[in-house]
Amino acid sequence: MVRHMFSNFLLLWSLSHDLCVTGLTYYASREQSWNNRNLSSIPVDLDIRIRRLDLSNNFIRQLHKLELPYLEQLDLSNNQLDLISEGLFENLVRLEQLNLSRNELNNNLGNNSKALQSLSGLKDLDISMNGLSDFAAEHYLRNKSALDQLKMTGNALTRLSHKLFTESKSLRAIAIDDNLISEIEEGTFESLIQLEVLNLAKNNLAHICDFKLRQVKFLNLSRNSVEFFVTHEDSRLYRLEVLDLSHNKLLYFPIVPKTNRLRYLYLQNNMIGSYSEAALVSETNSLYSEIVGEKIAIKNNLHSNWRPMPLIYIDLSYNHFRSFPIETLSLLLSLETLNLSYNCLQSIIWDVRNDSDSGPLRQLFFRSLKHLDLQSNRLVYISPPFLSALTQIERLNLQDNSVQPCTSADHLGSINSTQQTNLDDLCVEFAYLGTLKHLNLKGNGIKMLQPNTFQGTSLVSLSLAKNPLLVMQEGALEGVQTTLQSLIISEINLNSSRLLSLPCMPALTHLNVSNNLLDTIPRSLSCSPLREIDIRHNVFITLNPSLIRALSTNLTVMHISGNPFNCCDNRWLMVLNETEITVPDISEAECFTRVRNLTVTEYLMNPSLYCSLRTKAQEVHFGQMMIIVLFAIVLLAVFIMFSRKLCCTQRSVMV
Repeated sequence: MVRHMFSNFLLLWSLSHDLCVTGLTYYASREQSWNNRNLSSIPVDLDIRIRRLDLSNNFIRQLHKLELPYLEQLDLSNNQLDLISEGLFENLVRLEQLNLSRNELNNNLGNNSKALQSLSGLKDLDISMNGLSDFAAEHYLRNKSALDQLKMTGNALTRLSHKLFTESKSLRAIAIDDNLISEIEEGTFESLIQLEVLNLAKNNLAHICDFKLRQVKFLNLSRNSVEFFVTHEDSRLYRLEVLDLSHNKLLYFPIVPKTNRLRYLYLQNNMIGSYSEAALVSETNSLYSEIVGEKIAIKNNLHSNWRPMPLIYIDLSYNHFRSFPIETLSLLLSLETLNLSYNCLQSIIWDVRNDSDSGPLRQLFFRSLKHLDLQSNRLVYISPPFLSALTQIERLNLQDNSVQPCTSADHLGSINSTQQTNLDDLCVEFAYLGTLKHLNLKGNGIKMLQPNTFQGTSLVSLSLAKNPLLVMQEGALEGVQTTLQSLIISEINLNSSRLLSLPCMPALTHLNVSNNLLDTIPRSLSCSPLREIDIRHNVFITLNPSLIRALSTNLTVMHISGNPFNCCDNRWLMVLNETEITVPDISEAECFTRVRNLTVTEYLMNPSLYCSLRTKAQEVHFGQMMIIVLFAIVLLAVFIMFSRKLCCTQRSVMV
């Protein structure tokens, strides 16, 4: 029975072994790479069974014949290829992917284009960076009815003709970025009904007067010179989901299709926001009327087209906003992330037009907004009505502004006004942000955190870094000390006595106190389940070994470099070395001995060597001193005895 089972097992093992070996041979024969071999021609005797052949990064100038009937992918990029024989590809009936980028295909256009015409089944073609002109591009795209993806990045195209893609109607993705295109003829892309991805970045396009590409899902027009983007209003559905207009010269918000699926809108690095919101909307609508031929701006096209837009992300950073476009952005009911960093906002005032002159302030809401980035403006003041409108806010970045936090009862009378008063007397009341979890106040010049500053929020992480004049009064973290998981208080000139005032934070897992004046870690931190602590660039000479051991229960990462540690006061180092705590900067950390400074890594290789030398030297020094003292005592005794004897002798002589 056992023998029979064993023989069956051997048979199965033998079969599986043969199968694996055969399979390995088969897959090895399917792909060959001759990348970067200094080849000047295609190697002879290639296995005709190969499916993928990589000949990139060589010096192949001419191609004459390839007999590889099973070849599916061919990479000839980055050679010096300028001549392809007319019949080269005739036998490559299965070729689907061809990379000819970074060559010199602008030469010998007749031969080269005829050679490519035989590849009617090609699905993926890359002819980037070949110096191709408009005329050359048209020739290379002939008889490409199956082509799915096309890359023509980095050529010399200046004008796209409606004839360009007449023989490649199946295109789904086109990249013609980094060319010199300044004009696109009507009909160039409209007939490509399967087109989903279009990249026209880094060209010279100045205007999009009538966007009609209803089939496109992703459109990249970044790094052109686009001044406006307008879509004529109609009821047809546009499939556009991502629109990138960043790094252009836009003065106005784009007028997008009224019925669309737009989810991501990139408008950073433009010139939007130079006008007030009312003027911006008015100018945009006037522009639309002028383009479509209306004599008078009849309605608010910008707002009517933005209202149904399912946008979840918009980037308006690096623009010229001096006021927050509350009314326009509040129309975006699905908006979750808004980036308005690096603008010119000094205050955010509830400047919303009322329904009537005598009525109360009209309250709008950002019902889906979770992430708001206002970094590097000049913000001093944010009005309570605006804060109240952020009903779902979770993350607020106010880094590098001039925000002074209020206490929960501070300035409530003065800041209810929509009119701006003396900015030096204003503060921001975070108690309105009940859903706020992450707050970044780094580099705001904050001077005082009074008790209950963040009460009413749901803070999980808080950064107060780089506020060198900051004084945290006792109770400043009252209300969030049980929820805080991450606290950054680096670069605030914090000393150990002030650190003692921090309350017990039972949820705290990450603490950054780097770049301060600390020389001890308070034991109160042991009540926090810290997983990571950063104490770099303080004045620690030693650390409490029992505290390190207590923290090691949860602590996994500790940063310690930039402190003047004493090598010989090393019990904490021994404890740290015994635990599973990771010290990423251990190679940068140093400690000192009486003899010289060492890296902690160097010291830990032989701890007894450096400090035992010191002890032995001290022992030798002490022994030498004892011998000298004893020798001096003996000399003194001999001198006294000799003096007495001499005196007695002199007296005897005198008698």
